[in-house]
Amino acid sequence: MEWNTDWGLRARMGFTMFLLFALYLVFAVVITTQFAESAQLFLGLMVLFMGAQFLFSDKLALYSMGAREVSDDEYPQLHATIGRLAQQADLPKPKVAVADSRVPNAFATGRSQSNSAVCVTTGIMNTLSEEELEGVIAHELAHVKNRDVMVMTIASFLSTIAFLVVRWGWLFAGGDREGGQAPVFVAIIASLVVWVFSFLLIRALSRYREFAADRGGAAITGKPSALASALLKISGGMDNIPDDDLREQSEMNAFFIIPIKAGTIGRLFSTHPSTEKRVDRLRELEREMETR
Repeated sequence: MEWNTDWGLRARMGFTMFLLFALYLVFAVVITTQFAESAQLFLGLMVLFMGAQFLFSDKLALYSMGAREVSDDEYPQLHATIGRLAQQADLPKPKVAVADSRVPNAFATGRSQSNSAVCVTTGIMNTLSEEELEGVIAHELAHVKNRDVMVMTIASFLSTIAFLVVRWGWLFAGGDREGGQAPVFVAIIASLVVWVFSFLLIRALSRYREFAADRGGAAITGKPSALASALLKISGGMDNIPDDDLREQSEMNAFFIIPIKAGTIGRLFSTHPSTEKRVDRLRELEREMETR
C-alpha cells in the first residue's frame, strides 16, 4: 500500500534540518575562532567518539535495554512476522531481539538498512494482539527504511559537542593565549545557546520522523487502524507499570514507539508526538484508504 507524499511533513523536517545546519555552522565558526589550536584536537576526539557510537549503535542500544538477540527456534512466530514485514517493506531482514521487561514497547536500531535490529519487549508481546504487534513492528521497520538512526545521530553530533564544551570547555583553553579566559567564556556561552536551541530542534525533528514512521508502518501493513489501536493500548498500559521499571528504561525514550512519561517537563520536550495526534493521523490515513 502506497500513500501520497505528505509534503507538509517533509517541509517541516527540511526546515528543521536547515535551522540545525545554520546553527551548527555558526557554532563551528565560533569554536574554531576561539579555540584555534586546541579545537582540532577536541573535534578529532569527538569525531572518534561519535564514530564509535555510530558503528556500534545497535549493540549499545540492545545492551542498554538488557535485550538479547534471539534465534528462530526461540521465537519462530516473531521471526516469521519480522521477516515477512521486512520483505513487504523491501528491506533485508533485521536482527531480532527481545528484552525481558514488563514495559510494553519496541524499538529499532542500527546504522543502516543492512545492519539493523528490531527489539520488542516481553511486555508488548503479552499486551498486543497479533495484528497490533504487526503494526508496531512495521512502524519500527519504517524507521529502518527511513534511516532514522543515522539521521538522528548526525543531527545530534554537534549538539553533543556543544554540551561538552559547556561542561568541559575550560580544559581546552589556551592558557598562554592573549586575552586570558575571554575566549573560553565566549565559546562556553555560544555552546550553551547552541545546545539549548539544538535540543529543541532535534526533538521537533524526532517528532516529525515519528509521524513519518507511523505513515510508513501503515503503508507496509495496509492497516493504519491496527497501529492506532496498538498505540492506545501501549499508552494505557504504561500507567500500570511500576515507576522503578519505567525509570530503569527512561534513557531509551528516543528509541521507543511510545516514550516513557517523565512528568510535565518530560512531555513538553518529548521526542515523540502525543498519542492522540498520532492516532488522529492514522485514522485520517484509514479514511484515505477507504475512499480509494
